[in-house]
Amino acid sequence: MGIRYLHTMVRVKDLEASLAFYELLGLKETRRHDSEAGRFTLVFMAPEGQEDCPVELTYNWDGDDALPSDSRHFGHLAYSVENIYDTCQHLQDNGVTINRPPRDGRMAFVRSPDNVSVELLQEGAALAPAEPWASMGNTGHW
Repeated sequence: MGIRYLHTMVRVKDLEASLAFYELLGLKETRRHDSEAGRFTLVFMAPEGQEDCPVELTYNWDGDDALPSDSRHFGHLAYSVENIYDTCQHLQDNGVTINRPPRDGRMAFVRSPDNVSVELLQEGAALAPAEPWASMGNTGHW
C-alpha cells in the first residue's frame, strides 16, 4: 500500500488576513475552490517550486463558531528559510509578533491570524547568534 502527502488544512476566520500572513512567509496561492452550495472557500498556498506541499486554508463564509480559540491541538506548520534573521525582521516589520525569537540562529515561532503556530528553521547550519534576537525573550506562547 502506497501513501502520498497531499496537504495540511487549517481553518481560518479572516481569509484576507490569513492570505496576507502566508504571503509574508513567501507562500503563493496555487489554487482556489469556492463552493456556493457548501458556503466555503478553499485556498491552497505553497512556496514557489513546492506546489506539491501546500497548506489548505479553509474559510467558512458564514463564520466558524467551532474554531477553537487556541489551535494548539493542531501542532504547527514548519518551513525552512534562507536567513532566519531576515525572515523574522521582515515579519516583524509587517506587524507579526515573533513569539519565540531565533536566539540560537536556528529556530523561531510565529502565529498566524488564526493562532496557528508556524515554525521557521534556518536552512543548513545555524547562523551565529545576533542581536536583537539573541537577548529577546519569548512573547506569549508558541
